[in-house]
Amino acid sequence: MRELTCIVCPIGCSLAVEEGQAGADGLSELTVTGNRCNRGPVYAREEIRAPKRVVTATCGIVTDNDEADNGGAAKSAGAGRSLYSPRRVPVRTAVPCPKEKISALLDDIYKTKVKLPVTAGDTIIADWRGSGINIIAARSLV
Repeated sequence: MRELTCIVCPIGCSLAVEEGQAGADGLSELTVTGNRCNRGPVYAREEIRAPKRVVTATCGIVTDNDEADNGGAAKSAGAGRSLYSPRRVPVRTAVPCPKEKISALLDDIYKTKVKLPVTAGDTIIADWRGSGINIIAARSLV
């Protein structure tokens, strides 16, 4: 038996998940108890079979004073910036990402440099590696 806390609604039900016999498709039947709404069993099944997370991170900034090399990485990071200038842009995935792909996604996000201005919701990386996952700006910066 596996214990989960449902995060779909504010109630936070304690869910107990038991695996049953494997079916013809090779997946075992899951029995979920402890939920107070119909969303709990759906959450528990997804969390056990194919867990996903919204990923938040930051991208570097390329300014007019920075000289970018062919890879887009700034050579003179911090040149021409004031103490109050932003150094990184907060970003997030527009849809949840499978947990097993998060490490590769973060590697690509941290390599990305963004030219300002950026508006919240702007697509920073479109269709990451053909997965249908867009990386968007989480904040507007000028």
